[in-house]
Amino acid sequence: MSAPRPGSPVRPGRFRSARRSRRPAVAVLLTVLSLLLAFPTTAQAAEDVPPRGSAHMGMGVAEHDGVGDLPTGNPLAAQTEGVDVSSHQGNVNWASLWTSGVKWAYVKATEGTYYKNPYFAQQYNGSYNVGMIRGSYHFATPNTTGGAAQADYFVNNGGGWSKDGKTLPGALDIEWNPYGAQCFGKTQAGMVSWIWDFVNRYKTRTGRYPVIYTATSWWKTCTGNYSGFAANHPLWIARYNTTPGELPAGWGFYTMWQYTSSGPIVGDHNRFNGALDRVVALANG
Repeated sequence: MSAPRPGSPVRPGRFRSARRSRRPAVAVLLTVLSLLLAFPTTAQAAEDVPPRGSAHMGMGVAEHDGVGDLPTGNPLAAQTEGVDVSSHQGNVNWASLWTSGVKWAYVKATEGTYYKNPYFAQQYNGSYNVGMIRGSYHFATPNTTGGAAQADYFVNNGGGWSKDGKTLPGALDIEWNPYGAQCFGKTQAGMVSWIWDFVNRYKTRTGRYPVIYTATSWWKTCTGNYSGFAANHPLWIARYNTTPGELPAGWGFYTMWQYTSSGPIVGDHNRFNGALDRVVALANG
């Protein structure tokens, strides 16, 4: 629309229609802004998901199973204190842990087929150098690659085993998915099949059955409380309370118990169900 010539009269309403035509556009803009404020952006939603590789043993236990009191009193049988660590602990003061009574340790080596713990050497070798019996663990992500592929990745990057009396068999950490659906999008049968693929490949590669770390509530939900692994695979149960509580189907006892994520020096503390000579026996196979 051209502007009126100087001095020419302006007819009423000449520009009023132009102002009215802008109103729908303003209304649309306000609607879009209100929607952006009402719903988080993709970037905002992503802030709630931890970065890949940050998973570690027990990170879902407190959220899903809760936290009770620490165990008290003397256990019925001798037990041996241990810890598990990942990149979250950085360089670990192994000498202090040894002095405090910790005699064994597990170190996160890998996750999926995309992550290797950058602190693995300091943690794995450091625990060995102070006298501990140590092993490594793999955080499973069954929705990213197959079980056999992840077992290979684990063995190739610190998850092997040798009969030196100081190396525990590798552990499969299979628990809540910190990056999405708790069962990684697997059916119960699909999850059992994935675990079999992992443990069978690990046995072929190392000659040892791996330890299985899990929580009973997760195991019931995501495997249907499958009992077929109990015959050969030591159970490492996660429960932050005064007792390990109910165990997954098939296992009549636990080998290890992660009982807290707030222990001294290193948060994740565990008890081996036996005296130190039984830890050595597991290491020797």
